[in-house]
Amino acid sequence: MNIMGFTKKIMLGVAMAVGLAGAVQAAAVGAAWDKAPNRINDLGALQNGAKVFVNYCLNCHSAAFMRYTRLTDIGLTQDQIKDNLLVTNGKIGETMKAAIDPIQAKAWFGVNPPDLTVIARSRAGAGGTGADYLYSYMRGFYRDETKPTGWNNHVFPNVAMPHVLWELQASLSPAQYDQTVGDLVNYLQWMAEPAQNTRKTIGMWVLIFLAGLIFVTWQLNKAYWKDVK
Repeated sequence: MNIMGFTKKIMLGVAMAVGLAGAVQAAAVGAAWDKAPNRINDLGALQNGAKVFVNYCLNCHSAAFMRYTRLTDIGLTQDQIKDNLLVTNGKIGETMKAAIDPIQAKAWFGVNPPDLTVIARSRAGAGGTGADYLYSYMRGFYRDETKPTGWNNHVFPNVAMPHVLWELQASLSPAQYDQTVGDLVNYLQWMAEPAQNTRKTIGMWVLIFLAGLIFVTWQLNKAYWKDVK
């Protein structure tokens, strides 16, 4: 058997398989993802994002692992949360539950809307971070009268979800709408891990401590072995 020819066939087959997988993945994710703005440390942006989330997302989507009280971490007082974000008679210590009946949601959309607590972490992929996906997705809706909702999406073709922010998009300039979506995405990114800034700070100090410990250990090692031949 011609080994070189056999090897070339294997390499060609692998290349075709990789190319096919890439094409399938590209088709699955739809359009390329745009880079989401990073305002995870901007309390004003996070507060606006929380407001958009409660007013436009929480009607259908829950955040079952997020309690309203945690919003104090982004600078809101309990009174502000009660007055502006608690849309039902729920208590501030409760989790953020959707207003819609799951049975009705499935009848209207064909599927129950997913929980959004960690959506910004679960949607990361080859196209970018989960925040990039959500930012591109929320800006990717367009009119399509062939769909039951009247909307389609460039990033998620044939999506069952309607364009819930269409009124905002119609009333705002393109730059203002992009900023609003960015605030919403930053809030979703924060909600997926509220302690992420603390984790990063602790991680930095741990690395500094380990670097100092390595230096001290190295110096002790030199001092211990300097007289040993």
